[in-house]
Amino acid sequence: MFSENPFSSTKRSPTPKFSNSFTTRIFSDVAGDITIVVDGDSFLLHKFPLVSRSGKIRKMVADVKDSNVSKLDLHNLPGGPHTFELAMKFCYGMNFEITPANVAHLRCAAEYLEMTEDYTEENLIERTEVYLNDVVVQSLEKSVEVLSTCEMLPSIAEVVGIPNRCIEAIAINACKEQLVSGLSRLDCDGESAELKSGCIEWWIEDLSVLKIEYYQRVICAMERVGVRPDSIVASLMHYAQTSIKGIGKYQIWNPAKTKPSPSMAENDQSTIVETIVSLMPTEKSASIPLSFLFGMLRMAIMLDAAIACRLELERRIAFRLEMVSLDDLLIPSVQSGDSLFDVDAIYRILVNFLQRIEEENVVCGYESESLGSPGHGSLLKVGKLIDAYLAEIAPDPYLSLQKFIAMIEILPDYARVIDDGLYRAIDIYLKAHPILSEHDCKKLCKFIDCQKLSQEACNHAAQNDRLPVQMTVRVLYFEQLRLKNAVSGNSGDEFLSQKISSGVPSAAMSPRDNYASLRRENRELKLEISRMRVRLSELEKEQMYMKQGMIVKSGHGKTFFTSLSKGIGRIGIFSSPAGGRPQKSSRKSRGSEGKPGRSRRHSVS
Repeated sequence: MFSENPFSSTKRSPTPKFSNSFTTRIFSDVAGDITIVVDGDSFLLHKFPLVSRSGKIRKMVADVKDSNVSKLDLHNLPGGPHTFELAMKFCYGMNFEITPANVAHLRCAAEYLEMTEDYTEENLIERTEVYLNDVVVQSLEKSVEVLSTCEMLPSIAEVVGIPNRCIEAIAINACKEQLVSGLSRLDCDGESAELKSGCIEWWIEDLSVLKIEYYQRVICAMERVGVRPDSIVASLMHYAQTSIKGIGKYQIWNPAKTKPSPSMAENDQSTIVETIVSLMPTEKSASIPLSFLFGMLRMAIMLDAAIACRLELERRIAFRLEMVSLDDLLIPSVQSGDSLFDVDAIYRILVNFLQRIEEENVVCGYESESLGSPGHGSLLKVGKLIDAYLAEIAPDPYLSLQKFIAMIEILPDYARVIDDGLYRAIDIYLKAHPILSEHDCKKLCKFIDCQKLSQEACNHAAQNDRLPVQMTVRVLYFEQLRLKNAVSGNSGDEFLSQKISSGVPSAAMSPRDNYASLRRENRELKLEISRMRVRLSELEKEQMYMKQGMIVKSGHGKTFFTSLSKGIGRIGIFSSPAGGRPQKSSRKSRGSEGKPGRSRRHSVS
């Protein structure tokens, strides 16, 4: 019965095998006595072979009052006319091959026709069951092939349990395969990258032929039997790359864009995205590439997937936000009348990231702003990343001030050691939004800490016409104080001591307020120390340049003195009546020859 000999009827007409109202005769030498119609295709057959193996046909013939009945209709037979023809070959004892491509259809058709052992031994149900148990479930590849054919069968496939058996077989065989692939990886350790990539589980590609419903059940079964999370992640990525296709192209750069109503295909794509996200392993050992997470987030936003799906992707991204690149954060917005970029999604990611940092610090017993806390380094990296992101989205003319400010103030002060990146982003925003009121400009610029600006940023801000006057005055004031401290040799200790003295908690405070005040002091001290280090490095560079200038101009003391006095005179912090004495002595020296002693007073002592 399992022979590979193809069936060919004698004197077969060249007409196609199945067409409407076409009668197929099994035997040409014996006239048929019954016609079976399956989905419009007629089969001229004989009652005896059929009723001897099919309980359904036997009952139909018996239920007809007319003993000379010559025609029966079979509705909704699994597999249609092609599967019915194979079943009839079995009834007539003809040779045909049971394969993974037809075994599920044959098993369901046999169930429909009631071809059980009650009518004859080794009937079609028994023969298909033997094939399923001895051939299909022993092979992962054949199990996947049979499972894919069940997608076209009605619910009777679930009744006979074919999908469940195939799913369990796939999971168990995959678990066995991972042991073999583990040994293969050991063998590939010293080989090339191409050979290593060939050691990846081959079944990952096979699963991509399944529809999402069966694929979901297979992955759940794999997780249950203990398949490695990284193998599951690789399978999810491959399935997503092969299944999420043909998505409508929204005009995401049009500010007046409107999202079209989703088509049936896009609804299916949305279901695939949501299912893949729900199947992602929760183990921390399963490292899902950030590029894949951002790709799925973009697809979820574009396809308007469920809110829970998008929030889960954002939470996973936030867990490793310090490793994200700027390009990853530039997610286009698809909402009508909104900004060009999806700022809301990045804001939610930041909220999740800060919550994660806070939880890690609480578990480890650190304060949030502690320099030795596990999340402090990550917070500084994210601070630089967000400043770069703000500078990238600032030119967007449709970006509201409220969203821009929300992205700035969500990060704590200790996330930025230097405010150069923030100043650059705000300056770009002011340039791209010239119609901002003076009140809004002041509101935006108050987030810039002038004491945390570098020398270059201060020089730029002092000449920046876009900044409010108050901001420019603050910059000039702190720059003057900085230069005064640099010349007097004070590196900022005076201001640090003033901050400390102003922040001493009162004894009348409650313990809770006292603790909060101490935390603020601690944060301010750490910020001051960080700024002092930056200032110190800048002063060392300036001192080195000044020494080099003095060496070059060692024979031109007058020129050096003149340039230095002009620079100090502009600032006006050292003006005094004694400032004219050198000029007086210089006039005397020019008027009297042969008095070298006075001429030496031109040098700086």
